[in-house]
Order: sequence, then structure tokens, then C-alpha cells
Amino acid sequence: MDQNRIIKIYRISTSKFGSGNKANSYMTPLGLHMIVSKIGWNARINTIFKNRRNTGKRARINSGGKDFITTRILRLKGLEQGKNRGRGIDTFKRCIYIHGTPHERKIGSPASHGCVRMTNADIIDLFKRVPRGTLVNIVEK
Repeated sequence: MDQNRIIKIYRISTSKFGSGNKANSYMTPLGLHMIVSKIGWNARINTIFKNRRNTGKRARINSGGKDFITTRILRLKGLEQGKNRGRGIDTFKRCIYIHGTPHERKIGSPASHGCVRMTNADIIDLFKRVPRGTLVNIVEK
């Protein structure tokens, strides 16, 4: 959005475990967040990241297998104390991201381990559009 005007809509996938904020729950945290870092500026599409580092390897799309983080990462920080920020519920410490996935067929249905997944082409597009500091409000539909 730009000044309350919708610029672009993307299909996403959130946690197959539902929404929630507790550490180790693998749930997607709700509420207001901020993009605090952008990782993967020049990585090739489908590049696999581990611990926010480019592994130099690429995932095969829709081939099953591991739940890789691919292409780009937008790292989120919760802004609501007691909801997505603080001891045992902290989005940043839980390493919740918006990122690409090799499981693109699952976009649109709950499938992640807490993060917000996008197709690799869409995360590249979003990555270019939003600066660090952009607010992200995660809500239930």
C-alpha cells in the first residue's frame, strides 16, 4: 500500500500450525511488524539460504523435499510488546521472515513453519518495492 492505496496484492502461505506468538510453536505471529533487514540482494532465483546466509545452492521448485528458505528474505521485528515482542514471544528472535519457497504449489494454503512464504518471483518483486522500515501488519483473514 502507498498512502492507503493498494499497489499490489500477492498470494502467500502462512503456518500450517495456525497463528500464534510463542517461541518454538511454529505458528505465524499476528500484529504489527517492521522489516528490519533485507537479505539476498543479488542472489539467483531459488537460491537456498541457511541462517540468513547464501549457501550457493539452488532448490528445485515443487520437487518435495526440505522446507528451504529461498531467493530473498525480509526479516521481521514485532512492534507490539506482549503480542509479538518480548520474552518467549519475540518475532525477531523466532526468526520470522517473509521469504521465497520451493513449495510454490502450496502458496494460498497454510504450509509454513511460522514464516510468510511467497513465490520466488513475487518475493523478488516485493523485495524491490519495500525499503527497510516498512510496516507489515499480519492479520487473520
